[in-house]
Order: sequence, then structure tokens, then C-alpha cells
Amino acid sequence: MDRLWKEYGAVFQDFDDLTLARWMSQTLGQLSGRAWRLSHPLLGAYRLASQLGHDRQIWFKRMATAPPAYTEASCCRAPLLPVFTRDILDAGLTCQHCNETAVVFEELPEELQEPIKAWAEQYAPVHRVAHWDDAERKQAGNYDGKLEDAAQKAEQLLVKAATNIVPKLLDHYPAIIWEDQDECLEVRPEDIELP
Repeated sequence: MDRLWKEYGAVFQDFDDLTLARWMSQTLGQLSGRAWRLSHPLLGAYRLASQLGHDRQIWFKRMATAPPAYTEASCCRAPLLPVFTRDILDAGLTCQHCNETAVVFEELPEELQEPIKAWAEQYAPVHRVAHWDDAERKQAGNYDGKLEDAAQKAEQLLVKAATNIVPKLLDHYPAIIWEDQDECLEVRPEDIELP
């Protein structure tokens, strides 16, 4: 997969810094106003460009102006494009550009902290099933069945986050990305059916 990801990103390697900055700025404008699945093809292309842009310090050089709705991320000074993941209690909202914490949990809008915390606390034990040690697996009896149950619960919880929590973050950020998979439980983006 890493080899394939490098191949996909090769197109951006040919962009000079100004072209890359303009492409990223225009794409940010297109992303504005919506919650996006992490697996969306446009996000995949932007993720490739943003990694290269981070390596080249595109936003630090101020070669293009980001759309005005985007504030500067304190982690890397790129426009703040936050990513909502299952690790939100520990990692907060992560930065699409540098993968660091962009907004710590305690700095999230106060009215959203409790629903997010409740969701994350429901999700954690479901996800943990994929990481049970041998003793826990033996104690469970039918581990494959427990793993399948956990995957189904994860799908439901991801839908819940996408429909009840993530849209509310759009009141505070111009765009948001949400993780629509759980590779440990083998939940793929196509398993997440939104109403």
C-alpha cells in the first residue's frame, strides 16, 4: 500500500511550490462547508498534496492565500482542516497537514465535549476487542463471533458520529474530516452506510 500511495502522490511531486500551493488553496475552498469521509477520493488527493506541502513548508512560505474561513493551525501554521478519529479523547482533532494534534479535546467547543466523550467511551471497548490478548480471547470463547459483533457495533458508532457529532463541528470549523473505517476490526468505508 505504501508503494501504491507513493505512486499516486508522484503527480504532486512534479508541481512547483506555487502550483502546489494554489492547488491546495483551491481544493480547501471546495472542501469548505462539509463534513468529509476520510476515504473520499478528493480527500485522498488532498492528503497526498498536503503531505508534500508540509514537507516543502508550503503554508509557512505563504505562497498562496488560504480561503478566509480557515484559521491557522497552531501545530504547523497550515489552514486548520481537522480530522475526527476514534482517538479524539487522547489525540483531539488531528491536523490533515501534519498529523499532529490540531485541537486538544479540552479546547473543543464546550457544548460538544460531553457528547464526544460519551461516544469515544462507547467506542473504546468495542475497538479494544481487536487487541485482546490470548487469555482474553480464550475467555471469550467464540472470539471470531465477538470480533464480528464488535465490527458491527463499530459500524453503528461510526454512523452515529457521522450523523450526530461531526456535523455539529461544522459550526466551529469550515470543514471537517471523519474517519470512516476501523482497520483493526476490518470495518471498511463501504461498510458505513449513512442514512
